[in-house]
Parts: sequence; structure tokens; C-alpha cells
Amino acid sequence: MEVIQIVIVVFIAICLFMAIVEPFYVLIFNKPIFIHWYPFGEKLSVSQRGILEKEFVFYGKLSDKRKRFFEFRVAAFISKYKFIGKEGFVITDEVKVLISATFVMLTFGMRRYLINVFDKVIIYPQAYFSTINKEFHKGEFNPRVKAVVFSWKDFEEGFLHRNDNINLGLHEFAHALYFHGLRGKDQSSIVFADAYVKIQEYLVQPKVLNHLIASNYLRIYAYTNQAEFFAVVLEHFFETPQLFKQEFPELYYNIKDMINFDDSDLK
Repeated sequence: MEVIQIVIVVFIAICLFMAIVEPFYVLIFNKPIFIHWYPFGEKLSVSQRGILEKEFVFYGKLSDKRKRFFEFRVAAFISKYKFIGKEGFVITDEVKVLISATFVMLTFGMRRYLINVFDKVIIYPQAYFSTINKEFHKGEFNPRVKAVVFSWKDFEEGFLHRNDNINLGLHEFAHALYFHGLRGKDQSSIVFADAYVKIQEYLVQPKVLNHLIASNYLRIYAYTNQAEFFAVVLEHFFETPQLFKQEFPELYYNIKDMINFDDSDLK
């Protein structure tokens, strides 16, 4: 009975801490008090971990401790979301691990990383025809049906060319994160939204925007709308971080703050 009482007291204390103390911490320091804590959770199989070690460069650069955090998150992603193959595409462990790892990399600085704006990942073997706009797509985020969709051929190309600033996985997951970040009520979303406001204030300066466009650092598609700008900028943040930081330091650090990312992981 005493053990149960202790557990209840600890649980209440944690709830009070999260509800009262952390909001003030976020207000002052603009980040959650902690990010990684996994008392329970799924684990990757030996073969799944081997896929990370062999094929996911970001994972290989992490410390042993942060590798374990990364593995927990990849396993949790695989467990939470449904993977659906279309047009004969077969879902393998490699597909699950690489797609999951891409999202985990993007959200590695956020405590709440399993978001509810999508519940499935749909994979086609190659570019697919959309019956909605009558065009071929390489990928998309569709909040109406809660799905992120990829052409596997184009998803893989994002890994083959690691510094061309084109990564379909990052791009489409960035759309999902953008949709969640501006609507969510969790602490990570609050940090996201606050940094987003700062980025908008930065970009409305004509001199800044003209410099961005003239530099040709971001492909022209980035200027389609705010959501596309965010997605393209995140591709650059992960693929050419040093050049990004050198050319546009204020934008770089605002993006870093937005996703609460430890950029030492990008070295």
C-alpha cells in the first residue's frame, strides 16, 4: 500500500511540476526543461539497429548515449504509425527504419515528437498520380486524411545526395511539423511558434529577403509560400549546416531554436 501511495505522490508532483514550473522555464529560456526521458519504451531489433548504423549517417555521429535516445524514438515511431505500400510496394524493415529515422532526426530536439497530425505513412515505388490535382507527385503531407506520402525512389535519392539540399523525407515531414507546431499546445509547439514569429519578423525586412533571393542559396520553390519556405529551409539546415550558418546566421539560429536542435549533432 505504501508503494502505491508513493507512486501516486510522485505522479502528482510530476504533474504539478509540468503544469506550473515548466511554463515559466519555457518563458524564460525558450526551451523545455528536459527532452529525453524513456523509462519504458519499444526497442529496435539487432537488424533494425544495423540499418541505422549502416545507412543513416546522422545516427553514426551521435554519442552512445544519444544513439540510445535515437533508437528509442525510431522504435516508438515504427510502433505508432502505420506503413502502407501502394502499387505493389513492399514495406521492409529498411523502409520503416529510414523513414522513421528521418522524422526522428528532424524532431530530435523536441520532447513531444510523436505528433497526431498524421497517423500513416504511404509509400509508392515512384512518383504517383494524384486524382485530386491531376498531377504526378513525389511526396505530400495531407492533413485531411492524416497521411504523409512518399515516392520511395525519390525518398532514397535524398540519402544518395547528402549535400544538394534536396531531401524528400525532410521536406514532407517538415510540412507535418509546421502544421502541428503552429496549432499544438505542448511546450515544444510553444517554442516552435515563438521562433516562427521571429523568423517572420526577420523575413519581412526587404533587405533580408532580397539578399536571400539574390544568393540563390535556397531554391526558388522556397518562396512559394510560408510552409514551403520552412520545408526547404529545414532541408538546408540538415544538409549544408555550416554554409547555412555562414551565409545566414540569424535565420540559421532561429531555425535551430524553433526545433530546439543541438547542432553539435550535425558535425
